[in-house]
Amino acid sequence: MRDAEILVGYDGSTDASVALNWAVEEAQRSGQPVRLAYVFEWLTVASWVGPGVAPGVWPDDTARRQVDDLVRKAAADAAAANPGLRITGEVYDGPPALVLQERSAEAGMLVLGSRGHGGFGGLLAGSTAVSVAAHAHCPVVVVRDGVGSTATDTSNRPVVVGVDGSEPSLVALGFAAERAAQRQLPLRVLHAWTPGPGGAAGVPDERAAVEQALEPWRRTFPEVAVTVDLESTSPSAMLIEASRDARLVVVGSRGRGGLAGMLLGSVSQQLIQHANCPVAVVRER
Repeated sequence: MRDAEILVGYDGSTDASVALNWAVEEAQRSGQPVRLAYVFEWLTVASWVGPGVAPGVWPDDTARRQVDDLVRKAAADAAAANPGLRITGEVYDGPPALVLQERSAEAGMLVLGSRGHGGFGGLLAGSTAVSVAAHAHCPVVVVRDGVGSTATDTSNRPVVVGVDGSEPSLVALGFAAERAAQRQLPLRVLHAWTPGPGGAAGVPDERAAVEQALEPWRRTFPEVAVTVDLESTSPSAMLIEASRDARLVVVGSRGRGGLAGMLLGSVSQQLIQHANCPVAVVRER
């Protein structure tokens, strides 16, 4: 779905603005349209959440116009700064996580700030970001302000991807290879493994399995410089450390250790909470 729009969860917060900038940078390379989605949430019968207005009585037409104006202005400003892109905005009603999950079925990618209005100050990744990453129908990129998310970053830091041989991680590998080729960046493939009775003797087999998964992507994108690193360590610790020097970290929704009923694995959750750069969580549609 390369022609499908990039959907941005937008609520006027700083993190949402950083997410919008990241989405626009992606669209500049892919040519995809961008849509800002503001989800107008009714918390209770007596209170509501809106931009720049304290919770109060059931919102009237004025409150709704404030939201519409906010989204339209953000979309118009982004479009004016990027004349070659189609950037629009829309307001939806309902619980943010549920609405964004539903809209993701028609999107090529969903980009979120780690937390928006209503997020607790000590919560690095809001409940909406975690929930949407767990249930969305398309790749979800979570961007946090101040952690390597600058859209104008021109460094040659790599796209990092975690591969463990599971189907979600192989889908993530393809996504990461495409992003690296698109951005003309190196690709760093990480594989954490647990030594068996033979200890380090198992390394060649582990590396061979990773290289086999990589082979079609090396053929597809021969211009991308690829490195493979294997470590006997925790996958989440390995990826979080690698995120310090990465432009993007990509993981599957869950790996080999994921329980069948757990839609978002522990490694993905750890990265959303603690990574030092934007994180993409990818699954098959």
